[in-house]
Amino acid sequence: MTEIPTNYLDPRVLNKVGRLELRARLVVEGFVTGMHKSPYRGFSVEFAQHREYVPGDDLRHLDWKIFGKADRFVVKQYEEETNLRAHLFLDQSESMNYGHEGGMAKFDYAATACASLAFLIQQQADAVGLTLFDERVARQVPPSNTRQNLGNLFGALEQAKAREQKTKVGAVLHELASQLKQRGMVLIFSDLFDDPDTVLKGLREIRSRGHDIVVFHVLDRDEVEFPFERMTLFRGLEQMPELLCDPKSLREAYLAEIEAFAARIKKGCLAQRIDYVRVVDDQPLDVVLTSYLSARTARAKRRK
Repeated sequence: MTEIPTNYLDPRVLNKVGRLELRARLVVEGFVTGMHKSPYRGFSVEFAQHREYVPGDDLRHLDWKIFGKADRFVVKQYEEETNLRAHLFLDQSESMNYGHEGGMAKFDYAATACASLAFLIQQQADAVGLTLFDERVARQVPPSNTRQNLGNLFGALEQAKAREQKTKVGAVLHELASQLKQRGMVLIFSDLFDDPDTVLKGLREIRSRGHDIVVFHVLDRDEVEFPFERMTLFRGLEQMPELLCDPKSLREAYLAEIEAFAARIKKGCLAQRIDYVRVVDDQPLDVVLTSYLSARTARAKRRK
């Protein structure tokens, strides 16, 4: 495979590539180059032999040897159960439309990440679907492993854009939890600007049904650095008012608040055995994917 120049995967450069499918292919090729080997089992590796026990599982399938060695309850998986069903949940509320000057908006960054993961998952012959949401579910592409379905998913992402709607992540997760009948993997892309307790409750409902969850917490560089110096008019998103102020007087309190918010979400995720990945939208996507899947694969090997 021809090696992709690293700077071509910079979000500022990717933003100039019009077609989402082409963006996804560039990210995936860079990602595979970074892994130095096929990553296609990376998403399903924890489904290959065991998975964590959840209430309601048949106790006859517990692996007592693993419990004796590691004091962990895991359930034996069988061959017909190892095919992955992945669900991509993408937030398209108005706050996702924000992007620092010269960079990608959070929504465009997250949509490119979704397209890249869909491409990877379909390549490993597993099923992948998409749900777009804001304060409610806006559009869905059911999971499938066909090339036609991947085209439908890319089409939905191409047509989508951040809408002038508020975020209700918790309520949407509650709604979607009852729709996920078969165990699978749920990958969520959102800035999570909702009440943390409500978000974590929604995640807990999905997790309790045995799904493997990965939360990609997508934030803009401005949101984590607050680099503003001069008197600035901040335009409110999601029905919030405008605010004219001296940003230097707010910076310390703002940064403390955003860090506390992210820490609350991360702590709640880890307590439920949910993977939490904080992503800033100026990070090269191939680096984000490589880092996460390398850590996931290493963790899975330690558990066996």
